[in-house]
Amino acid sequence: MSVKIHPTAVIEPGAELGVDVCVGPYTVIGPCVRVGDRTRIGAQVVLDGVTSVGAENNIVGQASIGGPPQDLTYRGEATEVILGDGNTVREFVTINRGTIKGGGVTRIADGSLLMACCHIAHDCDLGSNLIISGGVQLAGHTRIEDHANLSGMSGAVAFSTIGAHAYVGAKTRISRDVPPFMIVEGHDARVRGVNVIGLQRAGVSEQDILALRDAYRRLWRSSRPLAVALGEIARDPCESPFVAQLVKSLQRTEQGLKGRFRETMRADFAAEGARRVAEGREQTV
Repeated sequence: MSVKIHPTAVIEPGAELGVDVCVGPYTVIGPCVRVGDRTRIGAQVVLDGVTSVGAENNIVGQASIGGPPQDLTYRGEATEVILGDGNTVREFVTINRGTIKGGGVTRIADGSLLMACCHIAHDCDLGSNLIISGGVQLAGHTRIEDHANLSGMSGAVAFSTIGAHAYVGAKTRISRDVPPFMIVEGHDARVRGVNVIGLQRAGVSEQDILALRDAYRRLWRSSRPLAVALGEIARDPCESPFVAQLVKSLQRTEQGLKGRFRETMRADFAAEGARRVAEGREQTV
């Protein structure tokens, strides 16, 4: 099949569209945009900037991807958005491109659902198979690991990390890293338990879930300080890779600034952003 472009759509010279791409009415695709095979783009979508959209995505109407970052230090540099394969982007979702100081790219991997009116700010790094519910607001430099689930109207402070298979309750304020495999909820977020249902749906064994529940009780249901309990669990021999991942995540959080490990990586992000933008300039010379 050939590309299907509605006659009212505007496709700028230089844009690249793969096979079997459908473009709806009044959509605008900029000159530095690439769209992968079999992606469907609805009505009144804007794809701008240096943006790469993978294969088999479904971008519903009125979404905006690749717009400039909402950051006062941005000076028009050719930073990027990279959207992987098989994602669904619903109405009025906004995904801003990166900044030099943040690494130069906003990245979303594969197979995620971004529900209506959520915002993915500059330099966010999102994994695969996520559910980002309506109205979720992610500040710049946020990292979300695979299989996390964020409920409606929750929000993350810049440089936060949300761990794999975590579940974030509705209207939760995330100001510290969220540990993997846990349920968090509140203002500020508090760990409420193990995300048992999410782990079962992902095929995690009952033995590993029981090990995580035991770790949760020792870490958050004990009268001892979290750091003391964490040290004890880290010293104990444990065969569960899930508990080992939980311990590593919490140790990184303790090393971070204000409970956010990515805050310690600012210099690394800035160096990577400068490198990416410099390489982009060289390719256009």
